Amino acid sequence: MSRSRNTRAVLRNSASKPGRRQRRSSEIRERLFRAALDLFANKGFLETTVEDITEAADVGKGTFFNYFPSKDHILIAFGEMQLAKLEASIEEVRRNNVPMPDFLRSLGARMTQEPTRNPAIIRALLQAFLSTTPVRQATVVLQKRAHALHTQIVKIGQERGEIRNDLPPADIANVFRQTIFGTLLIWSLYGDATLHERIEAAFNVLWTGLAPRESAPGRSQVPFFTSGD
Repeated sequence: MSRSRNTRAVLRNSASKPGRRQRRSSEIRERLFRAALDLFANKGFLETTVEDITEAADVGKGTFFNYFPSKDHILIAFGEMQLAKLEASIEEVRRNNVPMPDFLRSLGARMTQEPTRNPAIIRALLQAFLSTTPVRQATVVLQKRAHALHTQIVKIGQERGEIRNDLPPADIANVFRQTIFGTLLIWSLYGDATLHERIEAAFNVLWTGLAPRESAPGRSQVPFFTSGD
């Protein structure tokens, strides 16, 4: 290998590894993010100030705005984190050909991992959604993206013959999302150790309606409701 090719290889390797400054920046952002979520859970979203967050993260107040335009954007980052989990799960189901019932069951558990597993976090998210227009508007956008991803999953299941195909995938995706989200909200009122069991029970009932079946002769395919809402 020539010297020029060696040099290019070294440069590529260096570019692929985060430098000290980038690692430091990522660490600070993570500290701010985690500190904010803890405060939202313990103190409440509306009651938490940017100064509270920076003190808990042990950084200067001005540093916060290098990473987040406002405390609302902490919750938007939380939504983006959940979307990233969902996107990764789609790639997984495509690569590994996991049976759809097993995949959907595990997806519910994956999407409710920490920090979502903290009931106070869920209540803080609900408080922010109901109280602030910017968070509500951003959440609606995130939910539309999440619905599109869930619809992709349902389409994969329909193409494999593992999910009923007599209903639009977007409608089925909505039912799945609402089942998981509704279970999560109800659980957050109690905050006990039953989240996994609640999701498992909800999925078992839901699957009785998602499994493939023969369509009745002449039966029209009527959507449950307007999808994407």
